[in-house]
Amino acid sequence: MEIPVNGYLVHSDDSDSYHSHNLYITTWDGRPVHVHQFSGVTSFDVGHSHKFVGVTEPAPSGVPHTHRYFTFTSFDDGHRHEIRGVTGPAIPLPGGGHYHEFSGVTTISGRIPHSHRYRGKTSGG
Repeated sequence: MEIPVNGYLVHSDDSDSYHSHNLYITTWDGRPVHVHQFSGVTSFDVGHSHKFVGVTEPAPSGVPHTHRYFTFTSFDDGHRHEIRGVTGPAIPLPGGGHYHEFSGVTTISGRIPHSHRYRGKTSGG
């Protein structure tokens, strides 16, 4: 099965020795795509917490959907953690648009190996 996808590719003009491109998908199966911002603070464990911020992966608009997300926490207490997962389904907002809830557990890291819990709501979209 083929799904038509439209978008554009942007060449990076970085002056370092690495060459990169960013792919921006604008439609998926004829539907425009969208993303959400997310941020928060992890649980307080082993004497500290971490902040995190990111943008979800694109998903089609106008149909039931979820978003994958991935980011790293802030560097605190000499380490950071990875956060990744899939949001819950879209929750409608009274004035239109929607948001998603997300929650999970970070990867294990630190001088004393540990993880943190996190949860939140994405920006509306």
